[in-house]
Amino acid sequence: MKITRPILSAATLTVIACSVFGLTACTPIAQPAQKADAAGAQQLDRILAGDQRSAANRARDVYRHPKETLEFFGARPGMTIVEIYPGAGWYTEILAPLVHGSGKFYAAHYDPDSPGKGAQESLQSYRDMLAARPDLYGEVQVTALSATKTAIAPPGSVDLVVTFRNIHDWMRGGYAPVAFKAMYDALKPGGVLGVEEHRGRADQPQDPQAKSGYVREDFAIAMIESVGFKLLARSEINANRKDTKDYVKGVWTLPPTYADGDNDRAKYTAIGESDRFTLKFIKPAK
Repeated sequence: MKITRPILSAATLTVIACSVFGLTACTPIAQPAQKADAAGAQQLDRILAGDQRSAANRARDVYRHPKETLEFFGARPGMTIVEIYPGAGWYTEILAPLVHGSGKFYAAHYDPDSPGKGAQESLQSYRDMLAARPDLYGEVQVTALSATKTAIAPPGSVDLVVTFRNIHDWMRGGYAPVAFKAMYDALKPGGVLGVEEHRGRADQPQDPQAKSGYVREDFAIAMIESVGFKLLARSEINANRKDTKDYVKGVWTLPPTYADGDNDRAKYTAIGESDRFTLKFIKPAK
């Protein structure tokens, strides 16, 4: 007589394996999470193709890899996200629509009380960008981060903090550990910090002020972990091995800034934007 055996689901097989082998930290395969991830990826694709992004901003996707970077950090709808120093809003154009209507988005920008003209102009330009598209940015909450202002979001309320190429600025200002402590305080236990920065040469000492714009990866990891974070993962999504990191005018010699004007412009265009490390940290659960 032929015996017909039932077909078991992947989740059921996982539970059986856990029982047989005595695995106490075994979790069944989460099919709903996979579907949610797929939906989030599709939403990112729609946002990246949206009319809120200029042709100039889209042209930088080849260097910045926004979809891959945000997926590595785990960004998805429904989250509470803080973007640190959003500048003109390149990543805000992607992140704010991603959580619009389902989560919260905080933009920790320059201190509005700063006497610096550049900081004030940057902040006003960002506010103008938000005001131009209330359908996408009407829920954005602008906060401030400085050496003395660290309330970037309510304590323990944030799922994900992201910062893109800002560490050198804080090092030059002398308050990098203060900035990372502010991020640590804003995150929930188990929350994630995503960091991208121009990667300095490992065979040279780190300039404490990072005047070239480059920061050694090991230096950044040690500093970030010193405030309580733990490194979860590294990615080479934004690596660029053509970047020799030996320019008189620092990282700003490369596109898009071209700090050296037309001198060797074709050479720097061929190199592209800087070599960058991309790191994912967690605020450990107590």
